[in-house]
Amino acid sequence: MSKTILYLDYDGVLHPEPVYRHPRGGMYFGVEHRGHSLFEYAEVLIEALAPYPHVAIVLSTSWVRVLSYSQAKAYLPEALRSRVIGGTFHSAMNKFEFDAMSRGAQVLADATRRSATSWVAIDDDEEGWIGAASKHLVLTNGHKGLSEPRGVTELGYKLRVQFEGR
Repeated sequence: MSKTILYLDYDGVLHPEPVYRHPRGGMYFGVEHRGHSLFEYAEVLIEALAPYPHVAIVLSTSWVRVLSYSQAKAYLPEALRSRVIGGTFHSAMNKFEFDAMSRGAQVLADATRRSATSWVAIDDDEEGWIGAASKHLVLTNGHKGLSEPRGVTELGYKLRVQFEGR
């Protein structure tokens, strides 16, 4: 089990948020994001992670709860999908208890459960990132995600701090 982990949200990170689910048509943007595509910023993350082949990805996105772990993972490009080792939510968990937790608490609980030695989380939700956990968060703008230079710079910095020399 990997001890160096990147916790990955989708909406507001790899593409603008919000994203909606059609019961038969899959995931889509509303009219407010016409011209955008799902996972349009994934290449930015692929490039940022290239120097760190030992880093695994854990999905911290609500897509895992809405779709399933395997369906959420399948949306990722192969370069990211091949790194995914799990999700912060899994079917053995109590859905109501999990949903009552903030994203920061969900990720921190997972990092503890996995005995992660170093980790970074990319998310556009700043709720629950308290104390020492806040130093692991790369907070993105929900409408710009990883298209925003500030977020990309912060991601590069936190990846170096957490993962170099491991």
